[in-house]
Amino acid sequence: MMLAEINWWRVLFIPGGGPIGGFLWLLSIVMVGMVIQVFIAIRRLTILPPVLQGQVSELFKARQFGDVIQLTADDPSYFAALIRAALAEASRGYHAMEKALQEEADNRTTRYLRSVEYLNLLGNIAPMIGLLGTVLGMIMAFFTIVDKGGIPSPAELADALGIKLVCTFVGLLVAIPSLTVYGLIRNRIDILCTEGLVTAQSLIMTLRPGKDKAASNQ
Repeated sequence: MMLAEINWWRVLFIPGGGPIGGFLWLLSIVMVGMVIQVFIAIRRLTILPPVLQGQVSELFKARQFGDVIQLTADDPSYFAALIRAALAEASRGYHAMEKALQEEADNRTTRYLRSVEYLNLLGNIAPMIGLLGTVLGMIMAFFTIVDKGGIPSPAELADALGIKLVCTFVGLLVAIPSLTVYGLIRNRIDILCTEGLVTAQSLIMTLRPGKDKAASNQ
């Protein structure tokens, strides 16, 4: 059979493979929703808002730390959370601020990574579910041979096995985008969170004891 003669409409748009195939098609819809959600959530605008960074930097230069606290109080971004955590420990000294900054960075980064871990889980489990459906279809085909007391017509076997192979096909259809997006988003999280931590640390370092004195001696 020529590739152009394959009924792709039946393969792609009719849930084949019985209940397992239907479940995989449902997972494909879930996967699309998860991909959209992580692309919306993991962005520079939501992690390191450029406008907020500029405002905080100007306020640090002016030593208006009360305004910094107010500005970042209700901001949900990663950068705002780091600055809030550090300034909350200002009364305990520079080292306490630095420690709070690092701990908040670790907590937030872990939270972001956990939010995309479901894509990794989906990408690993979907092919296994698809393989389960295909193997089950092959077992049923062999039982059909036994029930008929001989070899059924090739058309009957080809149709049954073809539908069951849809399970493997859809499993891969779910897994490949899931793992691809997971890898891309994980790298994006690492890059943005590292950049945010470095930026926040550079601002907090201006509060280090002796910083101003060292600068004036130069």
